[in-house]
Parts: sequence; structure tokens; C-alpha cells
Amino acid sequence: MQTNFNFVQLADPETARSEKILRKCVHCGFCTATCPTFVLLGDERDSPRGRIYLIKAMLEGSRAPTADEVRHVDRCLSCLSCMTTCPSGVNYMHLVDHGRHHIEDTYTRPLGDRLLRRLLGVLMPRPRLFRWATVLGWLAKPLAAALPARSSDPGGATFLRRIKAMIEAVPAVIPDASPVDRPQTFPALGQRIRRVALMPGCGQQVLAPEVNEATVRLLTRHGVEVVNVAGSGCCGSSVQHIGDNRQALELAKRNIDAWLAQDIDAIVINASGCGTTVKDYGHMLADDADWKDKAAKVAALARDVSELMAEVGLANVTPHPLTVAYHSACSMQHGQKVNEPPRRLLRDAGFVVKEVPEGHLCCGWAGTYQVLQPELSRRLRDRKVANIESVKPDLIASGNFGCVGNIGAGTGIPVVHTVELLDWATGGPKPAAVP
Repeated sequence: MQTNFNFVQLADPETARSEKILRKCVHCGFCTATCPTFVLLGDERDSPRGRIYLIKAMLEGSRAPTADEVRHVDRCLSCLSCMTTCPSGVNYMHLVDHGRHHIEDTYTRPLGDRLLRRLLGVLMPRPRLFRWATVLGWLAKPLAAALPARSSDPGGATFLRRIKAMIEAVPAVIPDASPVDRPQTFPALGQRIRRVALMPGCGQQVLAPEVNEATVRLLTRHGVEVVNVAGSGCCGSSVQHIGDNRQALELAKRNIDAWLAQDIDAIVINASGCGTTVKDYGHMLADDADWKDKAAKVAALARDVSELMAEVGLANVTPHPLTVAYHSACSMQHGQKVNEPPRRLLRDAGFVVKEVPEGHLCCGWAGTYQVLQPELSRRLRDRKVANIESVKPDLIASGNFGCVGNIGAGTGIPVVHTVELLDWATGGPKPAAVP
């Protein structure tokens, strides 16, 4: 793709990197076939290729985007399926993140949109506040029926429709806070073979604390000492994807300082969306001389829990004769390119693993997307559930708590995190979701 940036614009390192990304695009359109929003809407502007043109125009013009441009960029899930498909190696992830914070820096959103995004930016990275918000949301559930079920913009979302989606996302039962999520060390059982930091996360602590509990049991049972490091927390992705680059970098730096103060072999992450972000810390802080080397070191230490367990291997397996449909989260298959380890571990644990038709397409969760774009999110979830149910599994497994909750809200089939099944098969308790 030909670009027309001037020397002043290219003096900005981020713009210079985006210009190189743009030049790699050859307009082939392979990305459109695997883009969830293009598959649903059939609009070129709602495809990666279309959004690339929109972002190119606003960056080259050093101007605020139009409302129409913002709408189409906002509809991107950041599922990164386009990056798996692209034959030219276009790093769409970095380009759309640049486009998003350019929008937040230059565009004035409607008041309701600004308020909701500000609220999400405050709540999502802070588990204590987020827990209180879920309690308030649970109390407000009876009011949700009075809110509009559809927005006035097909494929869009009005303020009240988004509030309805936020309330609907609150689970019927809010789990208690887990003691596992407090800073502490969990010694390995038997001979210690590794020492790792466990990323505590943010939303997962509130909505699915059982995932960290299962992770600690699984790792310590296999000789891995686990440290929940004081000062570590949200990876920054929840705010980065709504364009708050400043807060995302602050959260990244806090994690980097906390983890590098420890003597560890790896940083284990059990929410694949967080894993994609932490593995990208080197890029996020590439322009900061004080942080870039430390960020690159942390990125190199980051491992999905399935990657680590694939190296360690499962021991003392008690097989359970169940068929599992494995949903590979977008951040796992497209963001981290971690495909075989979780599948192999499930097979090694004795489960029959089935692939899901259209497995490359997003389930519609995508962090804050299910609140900001509720109608598109719901359509994608329903499509995903139909594909999963077609293989008639006993259970559904995924490596991202958001996908687990989102898919679970649309089906009667039990949905669990992959690590819960591995924990169960090697001596841990039966997952609560499994009948």
C-alpha cells in the first residue's frame, strides 16, 4: 500500500511503525473472509482492509476522524483472525491500537459514550471496585427488562442498550473473593522443578475466581512453586482496547516492576487475552528508554498455563470419559498462536476433544465489546453456540474466562476453563459447572 506521510509525521515513532505496517498491505482481501464483523455485516468498512484505509486516512491527515470512521473502527473486536489469514504479515493489532488511541486523543464522543467508557476504564482494572459494581448490577437486574432490547443503529448501540448489556452480563451468582488472589507463595508439592509468578488478573478475580484456584492446584501438584506477586494485577488490555493508552502503559509498568523483583522462571497467565497483551509489552514500551528492556524481558517470560503444562507434562491422570468441544479463544489462536498445547493436554487427560466448525470466528466476548457493541456480540455468540452444539459435546472448554462466561450464557452445555479440567483429571475437585 502506498503511503503519503510527511517527515514531521514520521518523526513520531508510533506513526513510523504504523507506516511500515500499512506498506505491507497488498489489498488482497483474504482478511475479509475471516473477519467476524464483515461476515455478519458484509460492509467493506467493517473488514480489516476497510479499517486499514480508514486509519490510514486519519493518520495521514493528522486529523480527527469522522463519526462514521469511528463507528467502523469501534466495531472491530481485535480478534486478530485477520493476522492469521494475512499472507503479507500485516500487524493489524498494532495498527488498530494506534487508530484507537488516535481517536480518543482527537475525537469528541457523545456524552453517554464518554461516560460509559470512562466507567469501564475505572472499573475493569480494579477488582474491588468491579466487584461492588457487579453487586449493584445484580440488584439492578429487575430493571433491565425496561431498557431497550435494540439500538436505533443496526449493528450499533445506544447508551441505554449498552447499560442493559452491562447489567445482563452480571452473573446470577457473584462468587466470593478467593484467598488465592491475595499476594502469597504456594510451595510446590514434592520436589520443586520451577518457580513462576501467576498473573492474578482483574475481571477474572471477580467473575471466575475458580480459574486461579485450579491453576494453583494444578501447578503445585506438578512441582511448580507459584507466587502471586504483590503489585501485579490488570495487564492493561481492558483499557488499551478502549483507547486509553496512558493507563494501559501505567498498568504494564506496575506489573513489570513487580515481576522483575522476583526470581522466577516464567510468568504464567491463564486468561488468554491477558497473555496476548503481556507478550506484547516489548512493543508497547519500545519508545521508553527506561522501560523497553525490562518490558522485553517480561514479555519473554510470559507463558500461557497450557504452554507451561505441555512442557511439564501431566502426572497421575484419572481419565473421565467425556467429549469436550474445545473453543480456542481468539487471543489464544490468533494473538498468541498457541494452538496444539491445550488440545494435547486435554487428550492426555483422557478427554475426547472435538473441533468446532468456524472455530476461527470470535464468540463475541472480546473484553468490553459485549457491552459496547451488544447486538453484534450477541449475534456472534449465538453463531458460536450453534456451531458448538452441532458437535454434541458433553462439555465445552476454553482458555479464556470471558469466552467461558459468554458462551455459557447462550447454551445449556456446561462450559469450563481448560485448566479446571486438567486439575480435575490429575486429582483436583470436579468443576462446579460439570453435573
